[in-house]
Amino acid sequence: MNAELISIGSELLLGQIVDTNASWMAQRLAENGVNLFYKTTVGDNFDRMTAILDSALERADVVITGGGIGPTRDDLTREAVAKVTGRDVVVHEPSLEELRERFQKRGFILTKNNERQAMIPSGAIVVKNPNGTAPVFMVEESRGVVISLPGVPFEMKWLFDNEVLPYLRAKFGLTQTIHYRVLKVADIGESAVDDRIGSLIAGSENPTVGVLAHPGQVDVRITARADSKEIASSLIDPVEQEVRSLLGDHIFATDDETMASVTGDLLRTGGKTLATCEDLSGGAVADAVKEAAGPLFAEGVILNSNTALDRLAESGGELPPFKDGESRSRALARAIRRLAGTEIGLSVHAVAEGDQRTENLGRGETYLALATKDSETVRHVRSAGSGRPDRQRAALHALSMLRRHLLGLAE
Repeated sequence: MNAELISIGSELLLGQIVDTNASWMAQRLAENGVNLFYKTTVGDNFDRMTAILDSALERADVVITGGGIGPTRDDLTREAVAKVTGRDVVVHEPSLEELRERFQKRGFILTKNNERQAMIPSGAIVVKNPNGTAPVFMVEESRGVVISLPGVPFEMKWLFDNEVLPYLRAKFGLTQTIHYRVLKVADIGESAVDDRIGSLIAGSENPTVGVLAHPGQVDVRITARADSKEIASSLIDPVEQEVRSLLGDHIFATDDETMASVTGDLLRTGGKTLATCEDLSGGAVADAVKEAAGPLFAEGVILNSNTALDRLAESGGELPPFKDGESRSRALARAIRRLAGTEIGLSVHAVAEGDQRTENLGRGETYLALATKDSETVRHVRSAGSGRPDRQRAALHALSMLRRHLLGLAE
């Protein structure tokens, strides 16, 4: 069975609302073994809505729309569905009566525009919406099924789980699930990951293997279709072992784990305390680790003032020149460790170049250092920027250094 999602509303195209409904429904469809090949967003325009609906019915067994079934003049979903499926829009009397009763109980008068919510394509299956005023309808036609849901998230989610999924399971005999596992990789880039596991990606069918890159991190997703989550997991297991054998200790986490949660667990296991010192990354490392590490994270210093530099210089001696990146990062790591009285000091020092308006891969060099009582480690990253991706990348590199140190792995 193939499904398609259509999110309706000009506010989505204007960026006034983020479409979290579609991603939520996509996850629920996958959990129930439904293929989702297309997701579309369309504004409140009748002609464009009918064009999208018509195209969707040509390529999907089920088309699920979200939004556009309210009382206002720009709520056009019911009319668009009726047009595409060759039906009239009619009043559904039971829904109209329920609307009247609901408004009366709240002390309101049912206005003429609210009566529009009781109008549906003729012959549609009507589903009560206990959390809202707009009833849901399902239209079955020769090409497939159109299911129209409200755009309000809590209404949509209740209806999807309690009405839509049971309907789909019964009509299409859904028995399978699509389950996936994500292995998270650090310290090597997307092309290097592809070079190592490319044969698994190219030859994969069930499970399939895919790669997704983030700043400083690459995700390897292994996806299987089976009759149950347990069977899907058993299909994923041997492929995961192959991926692990090829990527080794670059894999730092699985599924919902993060680099921060992993390093936080390692700090707690080893009972190690940590302090950080950052300049251009602006506290990104401290933000990433403080919640996971709890009281083991003692202090985070952001070097945006002479006062902060003076405190560090007092505890660690005179600091090397700003552009002597490696030496300065080492000195900063030693100084913050002494200042905070922790077992580990972690520093991020960036030497940026040129125009820093870029948000990603800013020009320059970043030096990260980890200092303990007995050892020092330095990592060099060939970019330096204050944009969110660069700060995220610097934080991930810093925490990866920390992880490798706590596991006793070579840098």
